[in-house]
Amino acid sequence: MRRYDLDWLRVLVFMILIFYHVGMFFVPWEWHIKNDTPYEWLKYPMLFVNQWRLPILFVISGMGTSYALAKRSGNRFAAERIKRLLIPLVVGILVIVPPQVYFERLAGGVFSGSYFDFWPLHAFVGVYPEGNFSWHHLWFLPYLLLFSLALTPVFLYFRKNPENRFLSWIKQQLATPAGFLWFLLPLLMTQVFLEPYFPVTHALVGDWYTLVHYSILFFYGFVLIMIKDVFWKSVQDNRRLFLYSGILFFGLWLLLIYTAENTPAMYLTPLVKVMNCWSWILALFGYAAKYLNTQSSTLTYANQAVYPFYILHQTVTVSLGFYLKDMEWGFWTKFVILVSGTFLISWLLYEFLIRRWNFLRPLFGLKMESVKRAAAKRTTIVYQDRV
Repeated sequence: MRRYDLDWLRVLVFMILIFYHVGMFFVPWEWHIKNDTPYEWLKYPMLFVNQWRLPILFVISGMGTSYALAKRSGNRFAAERIKRLLIPLVVGILVIVPPQVYFERLAGGVFSGSYFDFWPLHAFVGVYPEGNFSWHHLWFLPYLLLFSLALTPVFLYFRKNPENRFLSWIKQQLATPAGFLWFLLPLLMTQVFLEPYFPVTHALVGDWYTLVHYSILFFYGFVLIMIKDVFWKSVQDNRRLFLYSGILFFGLWLLLIYTAENTPAMYLTPLVKVMNCWSWILALFGYAAKYLNTQSSTLTYANQAVYPFYILHQTVTVSLGFYLKDMEWGFWTKFVILVSGTFLISWLLYEFLIRRWNFLRPLFGLKMESVKRAAAKRTTIVYQDRV
């Protein structure tokens, strides 16, 4: 049975991603294009979102893999994953990401000239950040593809043996909220033994902390969806407990970051970080199960649009940010322009190009439609234009 709350969560988290990347334009942290005035206070909402936005996406992706694999052989699943993830990645690297690098090079005074002076002659020379070749925000796609292919044999075993000892043990543990603590151990190990020694690069090769950490969360997603109602009932019944835990550990994390640096208390940071992250993930699943497990036409539309929006949005934000960065306007004026401009331009590209033209759909991760339905959409466009 389809879980509409998962679809809603996926849409909402990707929507938050747009706000997050707009925030990166203003926050003091390093990013591709920066506002002329940084805003220190913005770090706190950014830190709050940053703790769970990517982890929950990988958990949701693992859950989605269970549905995708349910009616496919391993080979068919692998072919579908390659088609849906690799093709948009290649298109993104060749077409979508280069404008971001171009505007960054203009802003840094490294390059001057028109975009077509930059692309393709300079766009793929050297590897970013020293060079220009990059997948930027699309790093999520190769990681997800790698996890999907590498874990397919394990997932096929679980599908054929749903009552195996491991899944049966997980079911027993999750009958109480304390059972979720078992999931913290692998995450804690990555924080202690990998995170300090392998900084996040999103370069795939050598990015060991990111690879191990997110592959664990992806695996968790598949496992949790396999035990079905046991998981959903537990997170829904204990959603307030997980919410209070998240609030508590987020507060402790901020305290450790800003007041306990270089003190013995900092040794608690890995535990506090994983407790904080896992609590918010479970709370979000719990509240979504309670209030969002409903179908609607809005969800149907948004669920299809979210992948192209993800591919497009950061290029739109960086492009707009380049022209806004030195304007003598306040935070809220620029923020509203960037958010509304990113949503509007991404929607226009999706609605009138990607969604309606069949040859573009696979380039942005969408299935091709039947000839009859695609023709009907184009007829609708012509009719609306005439009206």
